[in-house]
Amino acid sequence: DIALPDVIQLVSVSGKTGVFTLSGDGADGKIFIKDGQITDAVAGKLGGEYAVYEMAGWHKGQFIFTAGIESERVTINKSNTSLMMEAARRLDEWRVLQRKIASMDLVPYFLPREQGQDQITLSPQEWAIVTKIDGQLSIAKLEDATGLPAFDVCKVLYGLVTSGLIALRSTEEKPVQAVAVAPSQRSLLALAENVRKLADESVGLSGSIAVEKQYRIARAEIEAGGAMNSVSSLVDRLARAISLLEGGDKAGEFLRKVTPLLS
Repeated sequence: DIALPDVIQLVSVSGKTGVFTLSGDGADGKIFIKDGQITDAVAGKLGGEYAVYEMAGWHKGQFIFTAGIESERVTINKSNTSLMMEAARRLDEWRVLQRKIASMDLVPYFLPREQGQDQITLSPQEWAIVTKIDGQLSIAKLEDATGLPAFDVCKVLYGLVTSGLIALRSTEEKPVQAVAVAPSQRSLLALAENVRKLADESVGLSGSIAVEKQYRIARAEIEAGGAMNSVSSLVDRLARAISLLEGGDKAGEFLRKVTPLLS
């Protein structure tokens, strides 16, 4: 057996142009090479360098190299060496993650937390994953629901398991009764801050004052005891402001980015 990095190295030295068609771990993928340099890759829903990292982690499979075929797009600008080094780093990290996440079929669920214990601040990516956890979806289905690479999903879940926020069960185990817990004030403030950041990205410096004004209103409401509806109202106001400042397309883009945080 020849590992994918070794195969890529051989083709790099030869300066070949063509496509690797790979199959392994129940999936298929392609890596396009021009003059020995990787230019594009696809594996399932993943594209670019993340597709390369995904295929580098396949435990076994087959590949065929077809010379002379080029991709119509360039999604990878890193050197082959940089790609393979990052792939190796991720494989090492995967081994650490697997200490707590032995299978993609495991189902994450929330653990009950004592009042006042919630001191966790989540990033937008973490929010996108956390809001999809319902005690029924497996990790593999969370990957599909979020559209994020398996590595990123498992890395977030590993942190949540380590922090005691969630636990994992097999599909054979009896589902744990979900405990409905209203978001803490700290969590709502963190969510509002993430919404503000996404709005700032949409309007730039020219609209930052308008964004800040709406954010301060929402923050005051939350600090006065406001619930999740304070964040929802903030999103609505910011969407209208972005539409006026930058147009409907920008507002739509903002809503697409922020919706996973509120689901």
